[in-house]
Amino acid sequence: MSTTATMGEMANSAVEFYPKRAGGSVEVNHAGDFGVTLDELRDLMELRGPEALQKIQESFGDTDGLCQRLKSSTSDGLSDNPTDLEKRRQVFGQNFIPPKKPKTFLQLVWEALQDVTLIILEIAAIISLGLSFYQPPGHESEGCGKVSGGFEDEGEAEAGWIEGAAILLSVICVVLVTAFNDWSKEKQFRGLQSRIEQEQRFAVVRNGNVIQIPVAEMVVGDMAQIKYGDLLPADGILIQGNDLKIDESSLTGESDHVQKSSDKDPMLLSGTHVMEGSGRMLVTAVGVNSQTGIIFTLLGAGEGEEEKKEKKAKKQDGAVAMEMQPLKSAEGGEVEEREKKKANVPKKEKSVLQGKLTKLAVQIGKAGLVMSAITVIILVLYFVIETFVVEGQTWLPECTPIYVQYFVKFFIIGVTVLVVAVPEGLPLAVTISLAYSVKKMMKDNNLVRHLDACETMGNATAICSDKTGTLTTNRMTVVQAFINDQHFREVPDPSQINSNTLEMIVNAISINCAYTSKIMPPDMEGGLPKQVGNKTECGLLGFLLDLKRDYVPVREQIPEEKIYKVYTFNSVRKSMSTVVQMPDGSFCLYSKGASEILLKKCSGILGANGEIRSFRPRDRDEMVKKVIEPMACEGLRTICIAYRDLPCDPEPDWDNEAEIVTDLTCIAVVGIEDPVRPEVPDAIRKCQRAGITVRMVTGDNINTARAIAVKCGIIQPGDDFLCLEGKDFNRRIRNEKGEIEQERIDKIWPKLRVLARSSPTDKHTLVKGIIDSTVLEQRQVVAVTGDGTNDGPALKKADVGFAMGIAGTDVAKEASDIILTDDNFSSIVKAVMWGRNVYDSISKFLQFQLTVNVVAVIVAFTGACITQDSPLKAVQMLWVNLIMDTFASLALATEPPTESLLLRKPYGRNNPLISLTMMKNILGHGVYQLVIIFTLLFVGEKIFNIDNGRNAPLHSPPSEHYTIIFNTFVLMQLFNEINARKIHGERNVFDGIFANPIFCSIVLGTFGMQIVIVQFGGKPFSCAPLNMEQWLWCLFVGVGELLWGQVIATVPTSHLKCLKEAGHGPGTDEMMEDDMAEDEEEIDHAERELRRGQILWFRGLNRIQTQMEVVSTFKRSGSFQGAVRRRSSVLSQLHDVTNISTPTHVVLSTANASTAPGNAGGESVP
Repeated sequence: MSTTATMGEMANSAVEFYPKRAGGSVEVNHAGDFGVTLDELRDLMELRGPEALQKIQESFGDTDGLCQRLKSSTSDGLSDNPTDLEKRRQVFGQNFIPPKKPKTFLQLVWEALQDVTLIILEIAAIISLGLSFYQPPGHESEGCGKVSGGFEDEGEAEAGWIEGAAILLSVICVVLVTAFNDWSKEKQFRGLQSRIEQEQRFAVVRNGNVIQIPVAEMVVGDMAQIKYGDLLPADGILIQGNDLKIDESSLTGESDHVQKSSDKDPMLLSGTHVMEGSGRMLVTAVGVNSQTGIIFTLLGAGEGEEEKKEKKAKKQDGAVAMEMQPLKSAEGGEVEEREKKKANVPKKEKSVLQGKLTKLAVQIGKAGLVMSAITVIILVLYFVIETFVVEGQTWLPECTPIYVQYFVKFFIIGVTVLVVAVPEGLPLAVTISLAYSVKKMMKDNNLVRHLDACETMGNATAICSDKTGTLTTNRMTVVQAFINDQHFREVPDPSQINSNTLEMIVNAISINCAYTSKIMPPDMEGGLPKQVGNKTECGLLGFLLDLKRDYVPVREQIPEEKIYKVYTFNSVRKSMSTVVQMPDGSFCLYSKGASEILLKKCSGILGANGEIRSFRPRDRDEMVKKVIEPMACEGLRTICIAYRDLPCDPEPDWDNEAEIVTDLTCIAVVGIEDPVRPEVPDAIRKCQRAGITVRMVTGDNINTARAIAVKCGIIQPGDDFLCLEGKDFNRRIRNEKGEIEQERIDKIWPKLRVLARSSPTDKHTLVKGIIDSTVLEQRQVVAVTGDGTNDGPALKKADVGFAMGIAGTDVAKEASDIILTDDNFSSIVKAVMWGRNVYDSISKFLQFQLTVNVVAVIVAFTGACITQDSPLKAVQMLWVNLIMDTFASLALATEPPTESLLLRKPYGRNNPLISLTMMKNILGHGVYQLVIIFTLLFVGEKIFNIDNGRNAPLHSPPSEHYTIIFNTFVLMQLFNEINARKIHGERNVFDGIFANPIFCSIVLGTFGMQIVIVQFGGKPFSCAPLNMEQWLWCLFVGVGELLWGQVIATVPTSHLKCLKEAGHGPGTDEMMEDDMAEDEEEIDHAERELRRGQILWFRGLNRIQTQMEVVSTFKRSGSFQGAVRRRSSVLSQLHDVTNISTPTHVVLSTANASTAPGNAGGESVP
């Protein structure tokens, strides 16, 4: 007895002994004058559920006690006092996870030096340098035969070192340029990341006002308002919550949503997603001290150790400043992991383009290697036979250095051929083009989060768009209403409505809308009032203002704390209900939601004089026909508002929602208009012209959806199209067992234009169905727009996910590839234009690059074989390489996009990079250049009446003859660069050339440099100055390129049957490997840190399973498709069972069964 009494006393006197306890603890800890230390809070956040509650009670009494210790208030939050906030940052840390240090410029230089071809060149150059300083004794060198014929001139021998030095210099140039590019890329990436971070804001209460602050500015003690769709930016304790459900899969890997409440499990962790409900939390840990921060620190430390072990240079674009955004942290981590994968698994490339490019580069590299090896072998053999067999010389020891010098020279020629053959400018061109586009897309309201999304977008063949906010303005206004048995075509005058009914409407709307939704005065004079919060609710609140009533007094009378129970809106309920306790103790439930759903739960309706009359199914059908369908056919969303009185005794079972939200009385049905954005119909027309099908997927009524689709131009009268409801869609795509069948989806999706009343799962199923479909010869590339948390799976599954920057929830942004900062559909069209432009820029560059490669390699090869010396010297080749790689990639990759890009159909996934037209151009120009160069090489001295430069001995002075060849070669490339601006066989290659200042300045700059090199390059560049006449001839031949280009354009491509395209996507066997690489990627980080051994084991099993599946499938059907299909069907079932909201994080057991749901059946197949 006595013990319980003391317990009671303690509980009562708890308030009194806080101050003492707090005072006591200050002496103990020096954590400023807060009544709790950082470590205590950290320990507290490690606990869950009942343990945590017990700890709070033991240490602080209750959450209010903790609040007092942190000098915060549950109702007013912190005071906005800068010194107090600063102090909190010092004691408890900032809400910011420090980024990994970027690579220094020197590290990047070191990485660039790792390039194999460059290393070979460096070694060759150093040997050449060393040998040139070795001077054989003069009198004996005569015995070495004609080999040393060039040594008569003393000065010349001195200059032997120049070639080696020049090669080293050009290597340094290439390295610096590469390093600089990497560095600026990294810098841009960080800039982009920090921009994404600054955009993430969160609602906190300070001085009793709700304000939005950047996530980084949150401090311990802040009172944060959390709502559906938020991604929690810090750890905290729930103070008050309504029906709050959290997805903690990013931390725990459990996909079930966890119910949170202040009396059962109040612990909220950073990085988790709010899937339902709303509430207020007290922030208790930020930045490095939050749960995500701790995992991050572990990851960072783990990585450091690993790097020491591996000592491998890896490019990490993803090492980015992470503001305390668990989302980012997961993201940044993933990017880094991916980058590591890229270093190890070259084939794992999500982007279609990169897959094709890697393959092409490898093919070209191999060819170059073979050519250069043959060149060296032929040169060496020729020299040996000529010297020792034909002339019968014997190998004299004192002649060894001279012979070795010859061999080094041959080796250098071989390496030069290789350098020119390998298109190392390709990755550079891709990077420059993407980085340039991303920068420019910012201006077009596209914030690109993943670089390759921008290029994938150019191939898009289908867009599945949300309706609300994307196609429409998301400014909801009530324009029609059905009240007291009257259908008002416009907002009624308050005098036309029964006064009791009006009161009911005011209460039902004011209380049963989230208190975060409000209508603020306009920013500008004469502007529209600002809608803050949920737009549909703002529309209803606006309706009250139109009825000359105000919602604020009602909310002041019943503040949020007094609300008894909330059933928040979610995609399954499609309604929201709030329960308040009346003064007499009974309860009143207000409900609002989609009219056809809510009317089914109504048994009464307020009639003409405000009295309740019964509402039978027959009445409902009549109402649907006479009121709801006409409203919906005008494109209005219909919302039903209803209420129900509940007794206090016995108190209803609030958890049994089906029993509570039923037997309602309908107060009114309102029609809300959400006008179509004025620029959308035009944007959709552009998409359709560009060969992209736009589909609308919405949660709205089918009639509303159809009306809006007609207004937007998604469906035209007379077209053959389908508009389905989610229910119908599901019935049609499932077999008797209820499993989804791809064949059934294939019958529907080509004609489907509108999917209404759809759930997030339907959206995901549709996207997956279109992507996996093999009905059309081109595999579909699907873009999806979404704003809600429930769109996450579909956004992740899509080839490109667009999230709304303004209306989008954090979860949607997290799953997306591109964020539309103005939520506007027409920005998607801009993204398509930029994507196609990237693809075309790369093709232009390839067309130019390959012409140079083919010509340079053949010239060096045949020249070496016939004249024992490459007509183009090593240093000259490096200069050509510099123009064609670095400068050309800059010039051609920065072409601005034009509207004409939207006039062609998408290329599709399997389309080769090098089309027939391009192949024709490459070969045509190659022939022209080779004819000119060989003419100059073999009869040039007669034409220009100059000395023959062929068969010159070692270290002989540069000849005019070879200078002319070099100069002509470079000028032909310059003019061909102008030809390369068009790849579809257009006639006018100068079209829009002045719109690209970079291009003009590079062409002119290269020309200027060429003049300097030829006239003043001298020995290092093996150039002799040319006179005016020779220069004019070189120019004339160069300009001939442009005329020849017109000739080539005249030849119809269709006649050239013999040509073959090149640069297809990776083949089937590689896809399978891609698949496996993907498996590895889907496992979550914390898991990777904590259970590395386990994961390796699972991975092994997974590999074996996949391989066995492949083998067995090949045995059975001889086809690869079966395996993928079988896997995807297993996965789709898995997915439907669990409906995991963020498919990236896989519970290990599923990882064991097969790949992650997010990668159902080979998402990585390009």
